Amino acid sequence: MDENNPKSETKNYLKSKPRFDILDGLRGIASIIVIIFHFFEVYSFGNPAEQKVINHGYLAVDFFYLLSGFVIGYAYDDRWNKMSYIDFYKRRLIRLHPMVIAGTFFGIGYYFLSESEAFPLVETISPIKLILAIIFCLLNIPTPVCLDVRGYNEINALISTSWTLQFEYLINILYSLIIRRLHTYIIAILSLLSAFLTINLTLNLDVFGVLKERKLRRYTVIGGWELSSCELYIEFARLFYPFFVGYLIFRLKLKIKIKYSFLITSLLLTIVLCFPRIGGDNWLINGIYESVIILVIFPLIIMIGAGTTQINNNIIKLCNILGELSYPLYITHYPLVHCFMAWNCYHSKDKLFNKIGLSIGTSMLIIFNAYAALKLFDEPVRKWLTNKYILKEKKIEKEIIKEKLK
Repeated sequence: MDENNPKSETKNYLKSKPRFDILDGLRGIASIIVIIFHFFEVYSFGNPAEQKVINHGYLAVDFFYLLSGFVIGYAYDDRWNKMSYIDFYKRRLIRLHPMVIAGTFFGIGYYFLSESEAFPLVETISPIKLILAIIFCLLNIPTPVCLDVRGYNEINALISTSWTLQFEYLINILYSLIIRRLHTYIIAILSLLSAFLTINLTLNLDVFGVLKERKLRRYTVIGGWELSSCELYIEFARLFYPFFVGYLIFRLKLKIKIKYSFLITSLLLTIVLCFPRIGGDNWLINGIYESVIILVIFPLIIMIGAGTTQINNNIIKLCNILGELSYPLYITHYPLVHCFMAWNCYHSKDKLFNKIGLSIGTSMLIIFNAYAALKLFDEPVRKWLTNKYILKEKKIEKEIIKEKLK
């Protein structure tokens, strides 16, 4: 979801900082697993207990938030004496929002191809309602239920995965206004308190009485993409602990240096995201598993990834490719998954060979779309916006300072 990338548009601020190539690569691996998870989700009919393959791919969202907390602290914490709030918000919007716009257009382009019994509103949608939904999606504002255009009550039905980005924007604002000002001890306390939110969710304790409607999603962190008290609690529970802990890891400079760090972390991340649902009828065991992964294993992976700066050039190249494609893949892939779900409604009894073939072909199209969106839209637009609204303004500021010194 967010860039783990000290090479970002803020070159005048960040160029002296080293990159975390391994974290770039891990972000890319997590994005790929999310896509595979969504394909297999088509055959589970929304029941996580029935999804036997890539079962815990949804935990990638929690990993992204943890990565975001670390990177935001790294990229901006020591720059506030050179940067205003407006500067920060411009940089974040320039980095994140062009791909939201690209993803929205992909969502529009594939929308009517997803017409099926899985998405009952596509066939009857009114033009006005669709146009309003498009505007909300372009602005990345949570879409009210009255503008649901697919039938799933998502807060962004055209690019389903952007719900995580809406909360990324929110935590960025909270970081700029409050979080960065807090003492490290307070960040640690907030991490512990938010860990309880995670445990309350994964163990289905429901201390606050908002999780009763979860049914098949009990003892998981699945959810967060609807506007309801239950779904909002899930999203904030998934957001706060990972972000605070990622930020705390940066603040405390917690790093682990080991050999073969990229191989170890990538294997570990792949295993935990692909691990089958465990516990059988005892769903509590699965909740304990997810608690351990989010509270312990993900922070450990980040510390190992951040602790290694000197790695093989070939691995660096691989990590760079994975890192560049991770965000476009994550944002643009779901409209094609919707089309795949629609196809499956009409061809559920097709041969396995046909389903595998279409899955591979759709995956290749997803990668092509993401690469095209990155190279033909995202990078050129970000470059233009950076030159116009950041670098140009800095140049003007320097000229004004020179004039005053004369």
